[in-house]
Amino acid sequence: MTTIEAVETHDIRFPTSLSQDGSDAMNKDGDYSAAYVIIRTDDPELSGFGFTFTIGRGNDIVTAAALHWAVKLIGRDLDTMVNDPGALYRELKSDSQLRWLGPEKGVVHIALAAVMNAVWDLAARVARKPLWRLLCDMTPEQLVDAADLRYLSDALTRDEALAILRAQEPSRAERIADLEARGGYPCYTTSAGWLGYSDDKLRRLLQEAVDSGYQHVKLKVGADLEEDRRRLRIAREVIGWDAKLMIDANQVWDVPEAIDWVNALAEFKPHWIEEPTSPDDVLGHAAVRRAVAPIRVATGEHGMNRVLFKQFLQAEAIDFLQLDSARLASVNEIIAVYLLAAKFGVPVCPHAGGVGLCELVQHLSIFDYVAVSATLEDRVTEYVDHLHEHFTDPCIVENGNYILPSRPGYSAEMHPASIAEYSYPLGEYWTVDAA
Repeated sequence: MTTIEAVETHDIRFPTSLSQDGSDAMNKDGDYSAAYVIIRTDDPELSGFGFTFTIGRGNDIVTAAALHWAVKLIGRDLDTMVNDPGALYRELKSDSQLRWLGPEKGVVHIALAAVMNAVWDLAARVARKPLWRLLCDMTPEQLVDAADLRYLSDALTRDEALAILRAQEPSRAERIADLEARGGYPCYTTSAGWLGYSDDKLRRLLQEAVDSGYQHVKLKVGADLEEDRRRLRIAREVIGWDAKLMIDANQVWDVPEAIDWVNALAEFKPHWIEEPTSPDDVLGHAAVRRAVAPIRVATGEHGMNRVLFKQFLQAEAIDFLQLDSARLASVNEIIAVYLLAAKFGVPVCPHAGGVGLCELVQHLSIFDYVAVSATLEDRVTEYVDHLHEHFTDPCIVENGNYILPSRPGYSAEMHPASIAEYSYPLGEYWTVDAA
């Protein structure tokens, strides 16, 4: 019998603020960071790896919270744990003292995501499958048992969830073959569009994106309207008018300001406006959506839980749902949100800007197409070309597509050397290079 022998947590921070990578109207100086969890078994060849994402200060708080969740796993039987991740998830969430600190939001919720991401990584490694394949091989009943459907029955019942999954089950293999034939799952790039980049760097990176086969490009906006006009004009000069151009305000506006600002940029034909206002403001998003049409509204990277997404969908407040693999409480809650989106007919285009998020969401998007939505219409997943070299199984993007991962796990394992160098505050970078 294999058991969980130990857990580790690491506060890992990368100095992306130095190059303005990740800069936007709200977050000008982020150091992309991970509260990183390792689940060790008594088999030295078998461990699970997971993380959640932050942008620097406070990552130590999330890391400490993750340890509170993770220690509950020590001494457990591995097979029992990974064969029913839904039961484990519900058991962990039943800790009323930890849950009270949220509930289901904030530090404790994203810390649970880090731990459960490691559990799912471990489950996929035990099965010797990449996570997307593990999920696509599960029966509808197994998937619904794993999903967190609590508080959703007014919008999605268990029977409706089963019906969605059963309808697509017979043709899953066809869609896997389709992704392999077309060269992967389609993605868009944000790498060219950070707000702190110079015009020369913007032009160069946009041209590189076009040359690399991207049909969708996203730029940050919201700091200065005339600057936005100028940068979007540059973007259209480089990518032309056939490619899709998305804009992202990162929550910087109040609702009336969002409406005026987006309409002022309508001449550049944005495909969507992302996070136009507070990420919790369901009715505000609905008002923006009505007022800026035909420009569409996208949000979700700060969507704290499945209940908020339920309300966005019920209120017809968004055109694109952008769930985050490290803010929702891992795959258990993510499956529920995918099923909700399928019920309401809203495409899911996951957020993936932070360290390691691209590695995770490629698995989720493939699962959605194969087992849930069965369509690629209006589906495109974010890609940012930062920090992939720190992972042992980095995502691979070719011609604007995520190549299907083939190695077992959730692609979440970092190189030990990267952990040692960028652990905060005692890693080599922070004690030597930063000083």
